Amino acid sequence: MAKILAVDDSASMRQMVTFTLKGAGHEVLEASDGVQALGIAKTQPMDLVLSDVNMPNMDGIELCRNLRQLPSYKFTPILMLTTESAGDKKTEGKAAGATGWIVKPFNPDQLLTTIKKVLG
Repeated sequence: MAKILAVDDSASMRQMVTFTLKGAGHEVLEASDGVQALGIAKTQPMDLVLSDVNMPNMDGIELCRNLRQLPSYKFTPILMLTTESAGDKKTEGKAAGATGWIVKPFNPDQLLTTIKKVLG
C-alpha cells in the first residue's frame, strides 16, 4: 500500500487519521507541523501527503508550496484535511498545489475513497 505523511498539530486528529490509514494497510509517518513534515519529506519519498491547514510554525498551505518546489514532490498528491471550508482558502490551497480538500470532521470511508482515487 501507500506511504503517507499525516500532518496535523492535533495529536488526537493524527491518531484518528493514522488509525484509519493503517487499518487500510497504509504505512503512516506523522508530523505535528509543516516544518517537521518538510524535514521528513526531504529525507524520504511519500506516496501522499495529508495535511491540516491551520498549524503553528508552518501552515498546510505553506507546506504545500514548499513541497511542490522539491523535484520528488512535483506530482505527489497533497490532500488538505481541515476545518477550513471557505472558498477563498480552497482557492489558495489549489494555487499552492493542493490536489484535494477534505473538511473535518472526516468520514473514514470518504477519506480512504479519496486517497484511493488520487493514488490511482
